[in-house]
Amino acid sequence: MSFAKQLPRALKEIRLHLCQTGHSSEGLRQFIATTYPAIKDARPDLKVLIREANGIEPRAFARFERGVEAQTNLSGLSEKDVSAALSKLVSSQPGASA
Repeated sequence: MSFAKQLPRALKEIRLHLCQTGHSSEGLRQFIATTYPAIKDARPDLKVLIREANGIEPRAFARFERGVEAQTNLSGLSEKDVSAALSKLVSSQPGASA
């Protein structure tokens, strides 16, 4: 199942922090380019915030109902590994069933 189709309703926001040119952010940049349209098609109301800053480590933050937040490091991961890490992030939270 694609990442976009498995997003739980309890998920309210995804924040992605990455470097525009850094090698460690390459997989996340590819993930955004290929998966962002599918995420917005599946959940047009979901906030997806993409923050670019020079020299930072790529990270993902997920905000769920009642303000519960979780985060994961995405440094040096391939596009496929980024998708797997984000899937684990959004599905491992209490109350995060689809």
